[in-house]
Amino acid sequence: MSKMLEAVWSSLALPPSALQAVDFTGEGALPSCYAVTDLAAASVGAAALAVRELIAAQGGRPARVRVDRRLASLWFSWSIHPVGWERPPLWDAVAGDYATADGWIRLHTNAVHHRDAALAVLGVAVDRDAVTRAVARWRGAELEAAVVAQGGCAAVMRSSAEWAEHEQGRAVAAEPLIALATAPGSFNAGWAGTPSRPLAGLKVLDLTRVLAGPVATRFLAGYGADVLRIDPPGWSEPGVIPEVTLGKRCARLDLRSEDDRAIFSGLLAQADVLVHGYRPAALERLGFDEDVRRRLNPGLIDVALDAYGWTGPLAGRRGFDSLVQMSAGIADRGMHWQGAAKPVPLPVQALDHATGYLIAAAVVRGLLHRLADGNVATARLSLARTALLLAQMSPDGGVDAGALAPASDADLAPALEQTTWGAARRYWPPVAIDGAPMAWDRPASALGSAPPNW
Repeated sequence: MSKMLEAVWSSLALPPSALQAVDFTGEGALPSCYAVTDLAAASVGAAALAVRELIAAQGGRPARVRVDRRLASLWFSWSIHPVGWERPPLWDAVAGDYATADGWIRLHTNAVHHRDAALAVLGVAVDRDAVTRAVARWRGAELEAAVVAQGGCAAVMRSSAEWAEHEQGRAVAAEPLIALATAPGSFNAGWAGTPSRPLAGLKVLDLTRVLAGPVATRFLAGYGADVLRIDPPGWSEPGVIPEVTLGKRCARLDLRSEDDRAIFSGLLAQADVLVHGYRPAALERLGFDEDVRRRLNPGLIDVALDAYGWTGPLAGRRGFDSLVQMSAGIADRGMHWQGAAKPVPLPVQALDHATGYLIAAAVVRGLLHRLADGNVATARLSLARTALLLAQMSPDGGVDAGALAPASDADLAPALEQTTWGAARRYWPPVAIDGAPMAWDRPASALGSAPPNW
């Protein structure tokens, strides 16, 4: 555990002595040949420890940080438990792993345009049996390339050795876990955190989708940040929205519209933090490249994530946690570990969740720079680099730990959260900082349910 946390903490360039302030509790581990529970506890712990450092920088007393390994593991799945309603399905009817003529491939089709792209290449309708038959006629690498060229999302299953030898695997291995950079800046007034609510008044503009980025901004909201999520008209990800919009306001803007671009420019100019998960160059195509963002807001903490890393031939590829697990050897190692006949992914989408907490830690690191030296920070992270951390920090023979006991009512906080969809309960927070409880001011809400203003 300590090595995992030390690896994450060192990437933030914060005092190693702070690690002595963390206590870990909780029993059991998620079932995997990878140290998934260690990753959960370490990433949650690093984000909270960074907040602890921020509290000290704001004049607060040194505090203990207590990470519950069990709750951290549970939060890496789904924290929300509906009362009297059902959460929408997570996966599209076509999404999943398919046998090719020479191996396995995963199709990610939760977005309609991604599904349409895959089906167009395969020449079939929305029918899983028809997709299975069509995929079986393709060689995996050729189908992956064809789906990606069509604008879809797919990944063939590679072994860890194959990924390590792949040009993209080598590029990712050369990247830092968190690529941080600083420069002089000037800042908006208004952020007035306190030791008990250290991020109160912090304006966070959230341009992220699905899990990693939204997990990051959910964490920041838990310590008082004012998070405004922006989605384009028509975008929906119903399976995850009740999970990840906790603590946030959600608005819609069409950044291809001149009027909406003007509104977004105003929001960006007033923000303290921008977290974005667009592919490299996507914001540039919309007219908001890094130079424009910096001109609009010289003090902006700018944190970006992508799937496959920031260098190498696949740096601009669309990707999701489940696809990176296939590409980077995780599903292959799981299959051999379990003696299975098909890919075995991690028990949770750990790359997404862990990267989310690392993003939150990077944001707080930026705030520490702002307070200490008046510098503005940028950070870049990727799911593929988080996958490498997990692989490097997992024992060769698999994880030797007792199984995580099933979730029970005792894991759930008693308060009811009145979401857009109905009442729900959440797990207790996975981490506690003495004197600064993690708590959210707003329940989960639907996309587009708030106006686009601060």
